[in-house]
Amino acid sequence: MATPALSSTDDIRTRAESALTRCGAQLAAYKGDALTARTPITGAALFGLRADTPADVDRAVEAAGTAFRAWRTTPAPVRGALVKRFGELLTEHKQDVADLVTIEAGKIRSEALGEVQEMIDVCDFAVGLSRQLYGRTMPSERPGHRLMETWHPLGVVGVISAFNFPVAVWAWNTAIALVCGDTVVWKPSELTPLTALACTALLDRAIAETGAPAGLGQVLLGAADVGERLVDSPLVPLVSATGSTRMGRAVGPRVAARFGRSILELGGNNAAVVTPSADLDLVVNASVFAAAGTAGQRCTTLRRLIVHEDVADTVVERLTSAYRRLPIGDPFREDTLVGPLINESSYTRMRTALDRAVEDGGTLCAGGERQLAEAAPDAHYVRPAVVRMPAQTAVVREETFAPVLYVLTYRDLDEAIRLHNDVPQGLSSGIFTADQNEAERFLAPDGADCGIVNVNIGTSGAEIGGAFGGEKETGGGRESGSDAWRSYMRRATNTVNYSGQVALAQGVNFSQ
Repeated sequence: MATPALSSTDDIRTRAESALTRCGAQLAAYKGDALTARTPITGAALFGLRADTPADVDRAVEAAGTAFRAWRTTPAPVRGALVKRFGELLTEHKQDVADLVTIEAGKIRSEALGEVQEMIDVCDFAVGLSRQLYGRTMPSERPGHRLMETWHPLGVVGVISAFNFPVAVWAWNTAIALVCGDTVVWKPSELTPLTALACTALLDRAIAETGAPAGLGQVLLGAADVGERLVDSPLVPLVSATGSTRMGRAVGPRVAARFGRSILELGGNNAAVVTPSADLDLVVNASVFAAAGTAGQRCTTLRRLIVHEDVADTVVERLTSAYRRLPIGDPFREDTLVGPLINESSYTRMRTALDRAVEDGGTLCAGGERQLAEAAPDAHYVRPAVVRMPAQTAVVREETFAPVLYVLTYRDLDEAIRLHNDVPQGLSSGIFTADQNEAERFLAPDGADCGIVNVNIGTSGAEIGGAFGGEKETGGGRESGSDAWRSYMRRATNTVNYSGQVALAQGVNFSQ
């Protein structure tokens, strides 16, 4: 069977220009030769773009600070009206933004559209939140006193996002920050600048249409030096950074050194446990998506499958069969399930990890070979790999940001949990079981040590209603739903004395 042709670079470039224009982004204003917008679909360059300077970073932060001083006293439900309009514009331009996500990140159509839907969903969540920024009233120990807490806007929020979710993570932060009364300065990945330009144009339109202060959302294009300037700015009280653990090791201490706050969403080495009672149809279907979706380039990608020895052979056989049938190719084609890796470095890291795994005694059961090399020599399509490992070796304990699934075996659940937790990362996890006791054991305090712990579902596909984030080298940050909004605000404890007398706490007597 002939391999379906890939979209041509000229067609992709035209599609990108059209999407940007419909979103209101003025590409001409960003033309330059410092950055190159590329597409992993063909590996080709699309546009040359300018890069911001450290002085530009300072100006953006200053503008956001000026906007903050007006925005922080705007009633929260009015702030919610801006986010509501932004969500409406995202709905109107869902296809355009999804096109740019596919063009720059290589995501298949359903995943690209799903990412934009996450943006819309978090806007809906934030609009409701704008009327629910609750404090508490606590009983005072002193008569005639009221003790309470209030929450206030924090300031300028710096957002540094990664290529694999080029728009959703920014939206998680921005929608929540805006209703909390903050402003946002965004440094997107240099691999996905076009999506940032489109989303910023839509936000600017929402700001103008609702009469909100100009400058609430700023975007900065550039490499690491731009992000470093943002991280070091004393006018940015909160930095939300998504990326590798290595990046987090640099960002966290620098923000802490100036007594700022950080939300770190870093690496994941996610595992799922498969028990003998598990529904294997459910296991295979969920695992294939979790491990091969987004070409293995999600922070929540399933990287380790810890399977009971009684069902391991069957699970590996079924996974191997499914992997060999996965349609790989142009992410714009509706029948494609696995698109390209982002670049050559990702492919090199994948091949290196597979070589190390085999050296450690692993058996490559499926995948690992490059696809479409003749049709797209500058792109990097690869068949997702399944590797059966005799033990959890050093390479298994590392995060390889590519579609490599290691399969390990166990005899009892305690052993499985030890294997699960014996990695530096702690983002997402799951267990497949029909036994309620096993599920509860996995969810217990001495069970899975991750920020996201699932039962009978894979490690990918978190909903915006829950707080997203992980433990250990994943950084400990929380974004999106639940009470993650508190990270974007400052808390004040208030005591109101309506007694007409001075009464000190703890019964202290200081009368004259």
